[in-house]
Amino acid sequence: MINIGKINTLKVSKQSSSGIYLSDGSGKQVLLVDKNPKKYDLDDRVEVFVFTDGDEHLAATTQIPLAQVDDIAYLKVVSVNYYGAFLEWGLTKNLLVPFSEQHHELDVGKFYFFKLFLDNKERVVATTKLNQFLADEVEVDEFTVGQKVDLLIGDKTDLGIKAVVNNAYWGLLYENEIFQPLQKGQHIDGYIKTIRGDLRLDLTLHEVGYAKVETLTDTVLQALHDNGGALAVGDKSEPETIYALFGVSKKVFKQAIGALYKQRLIEIEKNAIRLI
Repeated sequence: MINIGKINTLKVSKQSSSGIYLSDGSGKQVLLVDKNPKKYDLDDRVEVFVFTDGDEHLAATTQIPLAQVDDIAYLKVVSVNYYGAFLEWGLTKNLLVPFSEQHHELDVGKFYFFKLFLDNKERVVATTKLNQFLADEVEVDEFTVGQKVDLLIGDKTDLGIKAVVNNAYWGLLYENEIFQPLQKGQHIDGYIKTIRGDLRLDLTLHEVGYAKVETLTDTVLQALHDNGGALAVGDKSEPETIYALFGVSKKVFKQAIGALYKQRLIEIEKNAIRLI
């Protein structure tokens, strides 16, 4: 099955003067529209993005876009005309946002959040009307605490930073738990910290519970071995110093070195730790 608006892995089924054709094996063929395609043999498997061209024909390209159908993406407006706004999304042909899919005027040169979908002619288009696609409340049992998820960083709030979870829900990263710079539109791995009573998501950038401590103990031991058995960081070191070395909060670091100390693997000093 060929999925329009998605990356597909297809076979080279025919090569002729009109171009290279790809197939999913069911008999349906798609023309590869790259201007200077590499040489392929019959039955070679090619990873391509499939879309509907201006003549409503299926087409494929080895160019990989910044986003696919069903994705939420932070994209730049590059032009506006009587059809709508056009976005830079990694393909030669820019992505259309029809005026009917804009809940406010879009300015050239600015970035906005968009949802990609197929219109009634199976063309890939985008919309700024995210509320119909993003929910604040999750379905019961859809997530578990500690589950790893994809985050798309959004706007700052009084409490922290909003993030889109798995292209489907809003969640919140609390300001006092963020120990690294985050940029609006950035994709980053995160974890479900809490599923609140109102079915809203609290998020974290680090593994939840003792699992993150266990992971860090291995990292600390390896760093000690790689640095001659000592590191210039201890339980009195500044949080910024700890984060620069290990990418975790001071609390998690102290839990990890405390566990190593109890196992009699390290000595802890004010601003250093050493292997025993």
